[in-house]
Amino acid sequence: MNIPYRLIVTGLGALVFSGLLYGYAQAGGGHYYAPVTDTVVQEECGACHMAYAPAMLPARSWQRMMAGLDQHFGDNASLDAATAARVGNYLASHAADAPGQPYRAKLVRSLPESAAPLRITELPGWVNKHRKVSAREWADPAVRSKSNCSACHTTAQRGYYED
Repeated sequence: MNIPYRLIVTGLGALVFSGLLYGYAQAGGGHYYAPVTDTVVQEECGACHMAYAPAMLPARSWQRMMAGLDQHFGDNASLDAATAARVGNYLASHAADAPGQPYRAKLVRSLPESAAPLRITELPGWVNKHRKVSAREWADPAVRSKSNCSACHTTAQRGYYED
């Protein structure tokens, strides 16, 4: 009997490789937040800071933020009406409480329904996840701010926030 070992080994190798890729794709699990895919949102929000994943805040927070762009954390981030509508619609339709967000409940789980926080870093889930980060680590010049996700989560731009 002639057993095609080469074919079996190649097939097993492909299966292992596929499993590794799938594992990496799922590795974020509850630490994955789909990144911004709309080019206008990426351009407008990403011009000054990382374009945060919309699923990190509920729609009411994004609506509140869009209504106050003239005082956006100390800066005037006003947009023309058409661009503001596009950005606002995108953020709300991909927000934590929008249908189809697989990990939407994580950061906003214990947030009261009436709350519309503007800072991801003040969400109960975020505070809980980062409670062990020392003051010295936050003060590191490479980090600069709690809102600088990419300083510690090097794959944040792709939606992965695993440590």
